[in-house]
Amino acid sequence: MTGQRTGSISWAGVPRSATMALLRATRPRQWIKNLLVFAAPLASASLLNACVARHSLVAFASFCLASSAGYLINDVVDSQADRLHPTKKFRPIASGEVSPKVAISTAVVLAIAAIAVGATLGSSQLASVLAIYLGVTLTYTLGVKNQPVFDLAFVAAGFLLRAIAGGAATGIPLSQWFLLVASFGSLFMVAGKRYAELLVVPTEGNGARPSVSLYSASYLRFVWSVSATATIFAYALWSFDVGARSGAVSWAQISVAPFVLGILRFAVDIDSGKASTPEDVVLRDFGLQVLGAVWLVTFVLAANGV
Repeated sequence: MTGQRTGSISWAGVPRSATMALLRATRPRQWIKNLLVFAAPLASASLLNACVARHSLVAFASFCLASSAGYLINDVVDSQADRLHPTKKFRPIASGEVSPKVAISTAVVLAIAAIAVGATLGSSQLASVLAIYLGVTLTYTLGVKNQPVFDLAFVAAGFLLRAIAGGAATGIPLSQWFLLVASFGSLFMVAGKRYAELLVVPTEGNGARPSVSLYSASYLRFVWSVSATATIFAYALWSFDVGARSGAVSWAQISVAPFVLGILRFAVDIDSGKASTPEDVVLRDFGLQVLGAVWLVTFVLAANGV
């Protein structure tokens, strides 16, 4: 440390700038997607149980590690194409701030750590879900991502596996309604993301995702319209089923209104080409945040049988 500014060296002896670049390469902003692991405990009204909450947090942490491993591998594979993209060229691996060797080594460590963290629960189910997620992510990155339709299915499967992990970690059985809403909701988000990417293909040139140019705008609109309809239909059937059992208007039925409005609001962002990064839409669209908060309150009340 003699003769060097301590501010330029991290605690591990690695330059602080390189450490921060590697952290950015793991895309911590996208960890918001991993909040889906709390969906099953929330729906079962058991999230406030100390044991369930602890297991859910472990599942969340393990998926943060696993997803970051996937992002690192993806960015190594896409580094040449990313350098031609107007914004992706600033990613740490594409810009040269993080070497492919360091990225791959870190990804391997994170993947092993993810399964190890998941295994701390003593649940083979969570470890299995994590292993499947990593396999799906790797298969997607190494070729499926350039295959239209299949890329939609694989990315949607990543979202669905996050939701399933919440049940696997806590031992909560997942209902058919939960799986239907999670499945079609995932497809809705992915198809919307691709549609938004398609709208900006003319400005991205050679940096655009290869599979995106194989879609037509009308086809992607069809996919996200159908998936949105199926998501709403499945959620409504669940709410009416809960209401029928209670014999009166329930919070589950009331929650349909903010749920549908939230999907319609997100569809506005999709249609305007702003949904290429769904996590940014969630963080920046105040109207969507308000609808999400109202839905969450009514959903929690419904789950608790109020």
